[in-house]
Amino acid sequence: MNFLLDTHTFLWFINDDPALSSTARTLIEDPDNALYLSVASL
Repeated sequence: MNFLLDTHTFLWFINDDPALSSTARTLIEDPDNALYLSVASL
């Protein structure tokens, strides 16, 4: 599945922030999912 991460989701994930739900973390960590981040987030 394809996922476009918003800025908050990306930052919460890389900082291991508890604000990120366990469902979102599981989806992000699944190697079968393609993750995308907008260049605007950078």
